[in-house]
Amino acid sequence: MAEEITGMACGLYEGLSPLPKDPVPGMAYVPYQQWDAQLHSLDRALDAGTLFPILDKPFYGRRGEPR
Repeated sequence: MAEEITGMACGLYEGLSPLPKDPVPGMAYVPYQQWDAQLHSLDRALDAGTLFPILDKPFYGRRGEPR
């Protein structure tokens, strides 16, 4: 029954692979975060969800209104 649902019974996916035959590894570049001695107060950090002001981005919910 499961083979019929996924199309395996008719051979639809036979011979197909999600990867190419000779895959090439990818490389990611993630820059280091620069340290800034300026930090939020503990109360502000708990409210914002981050201790670092540079990561404190406003969330605009419905109709672009700040929360």
